[in-house]
Amino acid sequence: MIARHIQPLLIRLASQYPVVTILGPRQSGKTTLCREVFAHLPYVNLEAPDIRQFAAEDPRGFLRQYPGGALLDEVQHVPDLLSYIQVDVDNNKQSGRYILTGSQQFHLREQISQSLAGRTALLRLLPFSIAEIRSEIIGEDIDTLMFRGFYPRILDAGLDPTQALADYVETYIQRDLRSMMQVRDLGLFTRFMGLLAGRVGQLLNLSQLANDAGVTHTTISHWMSLLETGFIAFKLPPYFANLNKRLTKTPKLYFYDVGLVCYLLGIRSSGQLMNHPLRGALLENMVVVEAVKKFFNHGAHPNFHFYRDSSGLEVDLLCETGSGLLAAEIKSGETVSRDYFKHLYQLKSLLGDQLKQSWVIYGGETGQARSDVEVIPVMQADQLFETWVNAR
Repeated sequence: MIARHIQPLLIRLASQYPVVTILGPRQSGKTTLCREVFAHLPYVNLEAPDIRQFAAEDPRGFLRQYPGGALLDEVQHVPDLLSYIQVDVDNNKQSGRYILTGSQQFHLREQISQSLAGRTALLRLLPFSIAEIRSEIIGEDIDTLMFRGFYPRILDAGLDPTQALADYVETYIQRDLRSMMQVRDLGLFTRFMGLLAGRVGQLLNLSQLANDAGVTHTTISHWMSLLETGFIAFKLPPYFANLNKRLTKTPKLYFYDVGLVCYLLGIRSSGQLMNHPLRGALLENMVVVEAVKKFFNHGAHPNFHFYRDSSGLEVDLLCETGSGLLAAEIKSGETVSRDYFKHLYQLKSLLGDQLKQSWVIYGGETGQARSDVEVIPVMQADQLFETWVNAR
């Protein structure tokens, strides 16, 4: 098994809390990791209809089967069970008693905050990061990396990404939609996801998206919430500051896995990426999610934004820290150009000492330690984001 960077934190928290909850998209490796780390606990899959029914109808009797605790997989299927776990751990505060996993974040987080506040540590596990699989991808180019994406099963089993991601959409995303909310026309929803993929790295205009999809704004808002709930897509908020500038108030759209975006865009080989009009946006998506993964793997909240104003000044990624802002521009080109630095210099002139340091992350292979802006290759971006975690 490829070592997950969140593992040391998971082990430490399980020694401090009676319950540890780990959330993340389906097929991100939650079950594999937890079964490896907590092999001493009985494993219970709440997706099995008979087990789920037992847990829902007789929660006390269900938990009585596991006097020493258990690993409960996909616990969002029986959210009321958390109230009974609360009673159990209040009577027996042994650390690491229950390990819970879930793939629907919003409703489950609400239930956790009501039932297990102060009793559980909460972690998020996304698919592999570049750092986790570095030894497995030696010699691969960026296009191959983006096309395949980072879901563990695709890499571990050497699956064809197109077939595997088609199955993922049909068996996981659409099935979860049925369990979370009534979606009457799955074909229309699949079209919506394709339209959404075409807007990766762009401002998310829900009204325009509704018009293009042929549904109401309310429907689009519900569908977007579903994708966020299932760890499929997320919104990056804009940065607001007390500047004499008109700043955008619209978030940007990203997906948690760039390979899934490629599939939804109809990209069927890595070679198609070389001249694809959205290649830059796809690389930007990959880098932004790498930053998110780094923070999640440290149990940290990624306080990220982007900057855009009415003059056309835009910077891809800002990180708020206790001492100020860190900024990064993301460029897909392999040759460093003077234009790569322009917006970072302009942002520095606006923010002054608020902007502590800036970087350019680009598609080449060689870094440059300039005096004002450091240049980092994409494949080494995880080292940069480590410094961001430490600066938070």
